Amino acid sequence: MDLHTLPTPCYVIDEARLLKNLRLLKRVREETGCRILLAQKAFSCFYEYPLIGEYLDGATASGLFEAQLSHEEMGKENHVFSPAYRADELDALTRLCSHIVFNSFSQLEKFYPLCRERHVHVGIRINPECSTQGECAIYDPCAAGSRLGVTRSAFRAELAPLLSGLHFHTLCEQDSDALEVTLDALEERFGDILSLPNIQWLNMGGGHHITRPDYDLARLFRCIRRMQNRYGVTVYLEPGEAVALNAGYLVTEIMDIVTNGIDTLILDASAACHMPDVLEMPYRPPLHGAGLPGEKPYTYRLASRTCLAGDVIGDYSFDHRPKPGDRLCFEDMAIYSMVKNNTFNGMALPAIAVFTRNGRLKIIRTFGYADFKGRLA
Repeated sequence: MDLHTLPTPCYVIDEARLLKNLRLLKRVREETGCRILLAQKAFSCFYEYPLIGEYLDGATASGLFEAQLSHEEMGKENHVFSPAYRADELDALTRLCSHIVFNSFSQLEKFYPLCRERHVHVGIRINPECSTQGECAIYDPCAAGSRLGVTRSAFRAELAPLLSGLHFHTLCEQDSDALEVTLDALEERFGDILSLPNIQWLNMGGGHHITRPDYDLARLFRCIRRMQNRYGVTVYLEPGEAVALNAGYLVTEIMDIVTNGIDTLILDASAACHMPDVLEMPYRPPLHGAGLPGEKPYTYRLASRTCLAGDVIGDYSFDHRPKPGDRLCFEDMAIYSMVKNNTFNGMALPAIAVFTRNGRLKIIRTFGYADFKGRLA
């Protein structure tokens, strides 16, 4: 891939790596009989939806616009979950989606008549109260006081006959051992609900790092079959990250080098604008050809040209001294990048390109001033 043929900054989707992930997910589907949906909140590059639709069963949305996107661009099974819905959204969502998951029984009661009228599968999100993510509460839907999912103490069993399925989402970049622990808690708290004859499906949400090289697939297969065999339900998985893991890059150019105790490379890409997880998680993205600070002869701090003092990507080391005009390539930039980017400081959005399976670079979208202005008034 010749980086100098690209405008910068530029996201690049690596179709060969995307395809590798999709083939593995298809194997999970075929060997267990589960159904797998793309979680669009992680990856919404709809240019690739026809390819993704060849391998997965459909997509899941976090709101109306994502649901409309998957309906238009993939046209397969379409699910949605949101902590709350507006009446005008439900009117549209019941026309777009086959499955709607509610976060509370008050919302279910409010919108159930419309769902029933339009033959939509209705589910409720449950909270198994089983935290497996350590101390990082911002990513833990089971943390104390979580607004996500109904606990058993708040579950209204008299409304269970209205449901066709249950949904939980408790994982984040985790192996299947965390899923196994969660299923133990789920069965302890909600096993009687799962056993009801009207419960046809169980959605295990996302956060399954299935396409990571060391992921324990055998345990995942056991977890899926356990629920299928014990309760007679169809199992759904909603991976987002696993679909496009390591299948994208962010190409940027060095604009300048400044020194104040450490040499800092000023890039035309921004953590705050173009890869927000770097600051939010926090997360240190891999950089092609670079190492940890001090690992290679020359260490530099990588930062942006925005005015935000903390808009720093991280410290990296290089074999040779970088210079203005050089191109750098951040890896694992397909997920939670395009879907979360912004135009703070009037920064331009990165172009989007595809590195095709036959080795061609193809620009599929560029952005300019109109895109910046169009978000404002």
